[in-house]
Formats: sequence, structure tokens, C-alpha cells
Amino acid sequence: MSNSPVQRDLAQWLSYLEQLHPVAIDMGLDRSREVASRLGLGRPAATVITVTGTNGKGSTCAFLAALLAEQGLKVGVYSSPHLLRYNERVQVAGVEATDAELCEAFAAVEAARSEISLTYFEVGTLAAFWLFQRSGLDAAVLEVGLGGRLDTVNLIDPDLALVTSIGLDHAEYLGDTRESVAIEKAGIFRAGVPAICGDLNPPLPMLQHADALKAPFLLRGRDYDLAVTEQGWHWRGVNVAREEISLHDLPLLGLPMENAALALQAYALLDLPWQVDQLVTALQRTRVTGRLDRRVVNWRGKALTLLLDVGHNPHAAEYLAQRLTSQALAGKRLAVFGLLADKDLAGVVAPLLKQVAAWAVAPLPTPRSRPAAELQATLLNLGADVVAYDDIAAALEAQLNRATADDEILLFGSFYCVAEALEWLARHAMGDVGNGFAG
Repeated sequence: MSNSPVQRDLAQWLSYLEQLHPVAIDMGLDRSREVASRLGLGRPAATVITVTGTNGKGSTCAFLAALLAEQGLKVGVYSSPHLLRYNERVQVAGVEATDAELCEAFAAVEAARSEISLTYFEVGTLAAFWLFQRSGLDAAVLEVGLGGRLDTVNLIDPDLALVTSIGLDHAEYLGDTRESVAIEKAGIFRAGVPAICGDLNPPLPMLQHADALKAPFLLRGRDYDLAVTEQGWHWRGVNVAREEISLHDLPLLGLPMENAALALQAYALLDLPWQVDQLVTALQRTRVTGRLDRRVVNWRGKALTLLLDVGHNPHAAEYLAQRLTSQALAGKRLAVFGLLADKDLAGVVAPLLKQVAAWAVAPLPTPRSRPAAELQATLLNLGADVVAYDDIAAALEAQLNRATADDEILLFGSFYCVAEALEWLARHAMGDVGNGFAG
């Protein structure tokens, strides 16, 4: 590989960035802050919304971007991780950054960092800010990568700080209690800046931190809420003047309506037009690949239903189980499952044992994967019907062969797992995007 940044293509840049810092995750803002200063980075947009949480960040960001774009605003979205292409992480007006744009941004960060060592994520985040600053954005929606307090995204002071949910994940960095996780996530709060929490029971340290900052704290179940019926859903919240407002008989969504409700409350505080038809249109057209993502695939003469979900911790698995319980299924549910070694295996599979008739497990294409033998042994001990395969593609094909038109194949457990399935679908040139999970 050439040492000249100008001559690197995107794949070479990403490979270079992976080797740039001694460890993959190195929490702290000092290094990034210094490089951001050298780059002359300020706020990436006139309005900035920062989103953290254990689960639900991706769909919340997508709902927010759709609501803002529906008003004709130019919106940038920074998210992670990606499924198939790094470009997915940086979007402007709904369009992924090109290879050339990312390479130019990486080169700018590389020149500015000089002797300062940065992680892959730190360089990527600064590169996104650099691109956003040059894009003339009206609004930027920034997804926290890990935690909040020490995440590079937290260099930017937001106009709204959102917390989707608070659960246990990444314990080695965030601690092994909901209280410790809440403290890290509350790190995105700012003095006097509204914070909105989608968790029905946030730990006390989060409330205390908001109070200490005199940050208005809006809580789901108290300041805003939603109610879901078989026919639709209802929302209530407050506007920028703290007057109560509501929406009724909204159409059911494929993505979590809890996250749509959070996005609506954030939008309501921005003093933008409140036109019901536009809001409904924005929510209905929101799609997130790999999150409650239903597709119909044609396999050896059979039209089969495949549901993809990147849920990989107990909190996400419990939510997925709740959604599956509400869905009537004529046949059986067959799972394709892989998980990283640092995740809570028993905690992830336990909520879904009653929902899944048979499991196909496989290792993920990363050294961080939990071996298929461990997945199989754990599920066998829990009384599950389970077979291990060499890879996700083989596991998926086995379940497709086994399934009937009345069955559903649930593929979940990791971004890696869903990415493998998407690549398989692309190779076989099949799969109709649905993302229309009802119920």
C-alpha cells in the first residue's frame, strides 16, 4: 500500500485506519478534540440532535431524519456500524457519502492529526463532521457509537439530547449496572438543553444529572407517551411552548413505534410546521435495513418470509420477542442465529425460546465470534431444537429448505449476521424489501 494518503482508495483507507491505534476502542475526547480544533471543526449544522441508547438508536435517527427532510430541510445523518458499506455511516439528504468524499475527508483528518493517534471510530467521526461542515446542512442527526460521555460524537453540543433506552451492553466500557450505563449516556446532556428519554424507568443518576444541569427532562410515560391498538396508534406530547399536543389513529409502522414516538417528541420541540399528513408520510416511509426488516424470498419454487433483525443483547431480544408475540403466524418460526463472544448468550436467546421452533446456528465472519459449538450447547441445554452449521449462509439455506410458505425465518443476533444474509440475498438476486412488520 502506498504511504501517500492521496493514492489510497476507500478499502485501503479503512484497512489503514484499523491499524492506526493500539486498541480498537479507547474511550476519551482529548485526542479527538485536539484534532477537531486543528481541522477548524465547529457545529456540523444549525440544528444538531444527538441520540444515544442501548437499542433503538438507528430507527430513532431514521425517523428524525425523515421528519426533518419532509419539511424540505437538508439533513445529515451519522450512524454506526454499517452493514455492507462504510458509506452507509455518512448520509447527506438521504444519499450515502461517495468513496471519493470519504477518502478526501480521511486525508484531511490524517493531515491534521499528525502525531496524535486516533482509533478507527474517532477518525470516522471527525471525517463525518468535516463532510457535514462542507455540505450546508440545516440539521444533523448524530448517533452515539458507544456510551455517550466519552464518545467522539459528544464533541458537538446538541440542541436536543435523546436517550432511546437503557440496558446492559458493553459492560467492559459502560459498567454492569443500569445506573452506570445511565451515567455514561447522560454525558450527552448539556446545561439548559432539553433531554428526552424513551426509557420508561431511567435510573436515578440520569435524572439527577439532568437536574444538576437544569436541562429540561422529558420522560416517556410522563411528558409524552404512545398507545398502540390493533388498528393504529396514538401519541401525545408537548410542543416548544410546553403545551400538550396529540395525534390520533396513526397507521401502524414496521419499525418500533416507541422510537417513532421519541422522534415525534424531539421534532415537536423544534418549532417546525406541525402538519399531520406530512408527519404521517415521513414516519411511514422510514426504513432501516436489518431492523424488523421483513422480506419475501423466492427459494426453489417457494415464496418464503425472512425477518432480519440486528438485535444482539437481552434488551433487544426481549423487544423482538414482544413484537413476535403480537404477530399471528400460521406456521412455525425458524431461527438463523450468530452472536459475538462478548454478548450475553443466554440473555439473548431466552426471550425467544417460546417463539422459535428450530434453530440453525453458525459462527460469524470475525475473530470476535462465539463458536457455533457454544451456541449449540447453550440452546441444547435450554431444550431447543438446534443444528450447527459452518457459516450463516449454510444455516440460512438449511432453514429455507426446511420452511413452508406458512413459516417465517428469523435471522438475528448481530450486525455481522444480517450482513451475511444481505450478501447472500444479493448473490442470489432475490428478496423483496418489506420492512412492513405489522402487529
